[in-house]
Amino acid sequence: MVDPHLGVLIQVLWVLTPVYAANALATLPKGRGPSMDLGRNWSDGRRILGGSKTWSGFLFGTFAALPIALLQAWLILIAPPNLQLVPHYGSTVAAAIPVAFLLTGGALAGDAIGSFLKRRLGYTSGERVLGLDQFPFVLVPIGLGLVLYPAIFVPTFLSVEALLWVLLLTVVLHFGFNWIGFRIGTKKVPW
Repeated sequence: MVDPHLGVLIQVLWVLTPVYAANALATLPKGRGPSMDLGRNWSDGRRILGGSKTWSGFLFGTFAALPIALLQAWLILIAPPNLQLVPHYGSTVAAAIPVAFLLTGGALAGDAIGSFLKRRLGYTSGERVLGLDQFPFVLVPIGLGLVLYPAIFVPTFLSVEALLWVLLLTVVLHFGFNWIGFRIGTKKVPW
């Protein structure tokens, strides 16, 4: 029997692993390729997203992290019942594909939304903004999951303890991955 508090951490980390992976992997194309906003400005005269949000990063992060979510789906399907501590993404690996896309693509859509909000607030691409740099890429897939896949997301995320784990894990892992990305040259700034 697993401690209930540890069980909450395991479930949150399990579901967010593809999210964190997609966000980290999106930096590997190093900004090459067309920007998602195609260089266009919003009605306020500022870029819609900025040059750091590229289609290559969005697509690479989404599809490179997808196998992680599908591996998770397979692992939980083959796990003995007494070790199934985390939610199933589907009854088969193929049935888990929509949830996997929601996690990986949702993360990068959330990251783009964060950039959109930063531009509207007058911040430039790469400028540090506490909260908007860390949370949209996690909150979008969680929010979509709560609506589209409540059987997976409601028991995993609708508790104060789960939300505290989301907050702590996201801040720590986001800082760590970004610092590593900066050090190896895939990110221009360490945040």
